[in-house]
Amino acid sequence: MTLACDTAMVMAAGFGKRMRPLTISQPKPLVRVAGKPLIDHTLDKLASAGIERAVVNVHYLPDALEAHVRDRQSPRVVISDERDELLETGGGLIKAQKAGLLSDPCFCVNSDNVWLDGPYDAFRELSESWSADKMDALLLLVPHTGARNFRGKGDFQMDPQGRISRRRSGRIAPFIFTGIQLVSHRLLRDPPEGAFSTNVLWDRAIEDGRLYGMMFTGEWFEVGTPEAIGPTELALQG
Repeated sequence: MTLACDTAMVMAAGFGKRMRPLTISQPKPLVRVAGKPLIDHTLDKLASAGIERAVVNVHYLPDALEAHVRDRQSPRVVISDERDELLETGGGLIKAQKAGLLSDPCFCVNSDNVWLDGPYDAFRELSESWSADKMDALLLLVPHTGARNFRGKGDFQMDPQGRISRRRSGRIAPFIFTGIQLVSHRLLRDPPEGAFSTNVLWDRAIEDGRLYGMMFTGEWFEVGTPEAIGPTELALQG
């Protein structure tokens, strides 16, 4: 199974406020879970999948994060510097694209993700389902039964063709976004200025019928607070 691209954007610039007090003196991607920093869980998965280059954006305590990834060879890390302004997820993608750092399409992954793959790794699953003709982005979604530590109402509904829409008000949506997606440059066209969320681009793609999802066959862990670390470590040991 061939990968759709060899580049991934790793979102690592946020303040990690929900992870305090662990993030008072270190960026959230360096918080350790099961013996290694969160960002290494993500980078190791990228390396295992054969992704050659990771574009890592930095803002909060950037020197520590840069020092940590500087000598990594697999994947090779390129820094997208947001020291001057935190651009959020959408703005971060646009800055990296304008700098010529992103392939088309490219993977985009949150740096605080922890997951166990199913029969295939997540990036090969996305690649197999990718269709540039009909998709602006393909989101990896997990049902509630495969989401550990998650207590929310879910994010998306998905039709039989894989097109996704937002959770309806007052309802529970069956699928949760894992923080892993495959995005085209078409999704990034005509963006707002400055900082903004990828949700802005997703909403436009939903209106165009071009935002798709696929169900993850593995298990995903939300590690957003210190309280989630212990249960995640126990599950990973099983």
